[in-house]
Amino acid sequence: MIHGHVTAWALALILFFVALSLHSSGKAKAAKIVQMILRVLYLVIIATGVGLLFMLSNISVLYILKAVVGLWIIGLFEMILSRATAKRKTSVFWIQFVIAWALVLYLGFVELPMSILNP
Repeated sequence: MIHGHVTAWALALILFFVALSLHSSGKAKAAKIVQMILRVLYLVIIATGVGLLFMLSNISVLYILKAVVGLWIIGLFEMILSRATAKRKTSVFWIQFVIAWALVLYLGFVELPMSILNP
């Protein structure tokens, strides 16, 4: 289940940047299609994340924090894409994205015991 979760968020990250580049190049229809696929991946990410939480026998506060930050990242994906489409300022959301991404990677790969690096 962990590998499915990591694959889903890695694909989501790639599609996020593809959608941004399509928006910036003026291909609105293609960007909308990629954004819809991205939204389906959000559901996969959430479903696999919830599945991982239910696999735990002892859920610590750090797992809850990681889940909340993961949802925050999904919200930031949507905010950045919607503001980029409307050609509005996104710098505050990019700063939040970098902080949240670093935190979720740290929690997922270093701190928490159920990670790919800590089998």
